[in-house]
Amino acid sequence: MGVSRRHLLTGAAATAVGGGVALVAGQPTASATPDGTAPPASGDYLVGCGRADMTGAIAGQGMMGYSDAEQVAAGLLQRCWARAYIVVDRATGERVVFVTSDVACLFQSHHMGVMPRLRQRFGGLYTERNVNLNATHTHASCGGTAWDFAYTLAAYGFKKNSYDAEVDGIYTAIVRAHENLAPGTISIGRGELHDASRNRSQPAFDLNPASDRRHFPTSIDPSVTVLRFRQGGTDVGAITWFPTHGTSLTDRNKLIAGDNKGYASYRWERTAPGFVAAFPQTNSGDMTPNLNLVKMHPGGPTADNTTNCEIIGERQYRAGRAAYDRARPMTRGGVDSVVRYVDMSSVRIDGDYTPEGRPAATTPAMMGAAAAATSTEDNWRSQLGFLQEGTTNPVVTALGGDRHPPVSPWMRDMQAPKLIAFPLGLLPPSPWIPHVVPLQVLRIGELVLVAVPAEVTIVAGLRLRTVVADALRVDPESVLVQGYSNAFTQYVTTPEEYDSQQYEGGATMFGRWTLSAYMQEFHALASAMAKGSAPGRGPAPLDKSGFQPDLLPPVPADRPLAGYTYGDVLSAPRARYRAGQVAAVEFVGAHPNNDFRTGGTYLEVQRRTPTGWETVADDNDWETVLHWRRPPDQGDASVIRIEWTIPERTSGRFRIRYLGDSRAADGAVRAIVGVSPAFAVG
Repeated sequence: MGVSRRHLLTGAAATAVGGGVALVAGQPTASATPDGTAPPASGDYLVGCGRADMTGAIAGQGMMGYSDAEQVAAGLLQRCWARAYIVVDRATGERVVFVTSDVACLFQSHHMGVMPRLRQRFGGLYTERNVNLNATHTHASCGGTAWDFAYTLAAYGFKKNSYDAEVDGIYTAIVRAHENLAPGTISIGRGELHDASRNRSQPAFDLNPASDRRHFPTSIDPSVTVLRFRQGGTDVGAITWFPTHGTSLTDRNKLIAGDNKGYASYRWERTAPGFVAAFPQTNSGDMTPNLNLVKMHPGGPTADNTTNCEIIGERQYRAGRAAYDRARPMTRGGVDSVVRYVDMSSVRIDGDYTPEGRPAATTPAMMGAAAAATSTEDNWRSQLGFLQEGTTNPVVTALGGDRHPPVSPWMRDMQAPKLIAFPLGLLPPSPWIPHVVPLQVLRIGELVLVAVPAEVTIVAGLRLRTVVADALRVDPESVLVQGYSNAFTQYVTTPEEYDSQQYEGGATMFGRWTLSAYMQEFHALASAMAKGSAPGRGPAPLDKSGFQPDLLPPVPADRPLAGYTYGDVLSAPRARYRAGQVAAVEFVGAHPNNDFRTGGTYLEVQRRTPTGWETVADDNDWETVLHWRRPPDQGDASVIRIEWTIPERTSGRFRIRYLGDSRAADGAVRAIVGVSPAFAVG
C-alpha cells in the first residue's frame, strides 16, 4: 500500500497522502493525475438532467424504513421522484450516470430491474460500471420492494405494484436525462451545515482514536458539496451531498413522502421549473435530523415532526444554494468509473486494513440484538422493547449461553462482541440480505464518489475516503462516500464503534471487520482506476426474483360508501378561511392504488380567475395532504380527505378537486372526479 496502516486507521492521512502531498508542495491537485495529462476544459462535457415520478402505493401497504409492521401507508404528503444526471466526456466518450431516488433504500432488486431495461434501450452505453443508483433514505417510502426477506417481512411480502413504479421511475429519469444531453459545464461548490444533524451514536463515536475524532470536533460531518450543471448560459441542475438521516418523519407517520431531502429538492425545484435538484446522502450512518436526541421521543428543533422535516429540509436547501452560488470550475476534468462485485460474507482481509494489524475475515450476515432494539433517537416505539442498544454477547454467558449457545460458537466468536439475534445470512431459502454486492468508484472531474451498498458512519466514511484518495493520489477532500448505492446491506461502522454495539454496530452485518473489508476492496478498486485497468466483474449476484410472495390478501373491488356515489362531498370546507388555516374536504372515493396517477395528481387546489379555474397546488405540494381511510362499517369503501394549508398572502375564491379511480369486480377501472364547493380566502 502507498500509506501506512497507522495513517489509514487514525485519519492522519487526510493531510499526508495523495493530493495532500501535492498541496503541501504548492502544486495544484490536478497535477497529481495518474497519467500526468492536463485536465480537459470544464466545457468539454455533454450534460443532461432528468426527473420522473416514482410514487408507489400510498394506501394499505407497509412502508419502508422503520421495519414496523404497524406503519401502513394511509395517504400522501409528497410524491417521490427519481433524479438522473448524465455526464459525457466529449474528448474520450466516457460517461457516467448518477441517479438519486426518493426511497428508503436502493435495493439490489431495483438495480437488477433497471439495468436490463437500459441494456435493451441503449445497448452497451449504460452499464453496471458507469451507472450509479442511490437512495435519499427517506423513511416514508413504500415497503415491500426488495427481493430480500429481511426488508419485506414487515410489509408482509413483496409488493410488485410499488416495485414496478420505482423501477419505472428510475429508468424514465435516465431516459429523460439522456434525451436532454447537450454541451455544458460543471462546477463545484463547498460549504458547511451545522444545524441539520447530530450524532445519535455518541458512545460509539467516542471509542474512535482522537486523531479520527479531531476531524469532527462536534461529532458530525457538516460538509456540503454541490455540483452545478449548466447548458450554455442556463442552469439545469444541481446535486447537493450532505449527511443526515431521512427520519424527520418518524415511525408515527403514515404518509408517503421524500422526508427532509425530498422537501429540499421540492423547495429548489419550485423556484425554477425544469431544474433538477437532488440531495443525496453521503456517510450518514450515525447522523440524525432529530436534534433533541431524546430517546424514544424524536424531535427537534420543534416538537412537531412534520414541521421539523420542513425545517431540516429548508436548511439543506439554503446550504446547497449557498455552495452552488459559490461554485468554481473544477481543477480536473473528465469522467471515469469502475465496478466489481464482492461477496461481503467471505472476504479475507490483510492485516494492513485492521486496527490490530492482523488478518481477519467477514462472515455471513448476522443481525445483532442492538439493531433489533431500533435507533432510539429516531423512533417513538420499539417492536422488541426488551432489547436495548449496547447489548453485547456477555449476556449470552449470563443466560447460560456458554453451555447451550443459541448460535454456533464460530458465529458468536467471529461476530464478537455482537449478541446475534437473527442469522440472516444463513436463513433459507437464500440469504435474507444480499451477500454479493457491487462496489463502485466514479469520478466526475475532481470529485470522486465511493459508492457503498450500505449506510456508513462518518468516521468509517473518513477511512474509506482516505484509502481511495491514497490509491488515486488525490486530496481526500475531493472524495465523498456515496452511501445507499446499487444494493443495501445495512450499516458500516469502524471496528471501535462496533465494539460498543449501539444500533449501528448491531446492524453491521458482516462482523467487526466489515469496514476493513470495504477499505481493502475499495483500495484495490481505486488502484485499478488509477492504472486504467479492468478489475473484473467478480462473482455473480444472486437473482431472488423467482420466489417473492405477497402475504396480503387482494384488495377488494371498490364500492361507494352506502347511500352515496363516487365523488360526492361528505364534508365540505367552510365558507371562508384566512391564510395559515387548513381548508379540508372529504369525498366518497376509491382505493388510491387502482392508479398511482404517475406523472399526474390525486388532487388539485384551484383558484377562480376571470376565465375559469386555475390550478395553484397539487398532491406534490408541501401545503397539501391526502388521507385515505376505510369507513368502519364498509371494508370495500374509501373516504378521501384532502387538506390544504393556505399559504401566506393568499386571497380569492378557491375549490378542491379530487381525482381518483374506482375498480369494479370485473377489473374495469373508471375515473372519479369530485369537486368541493367554492370557498373564500382573505
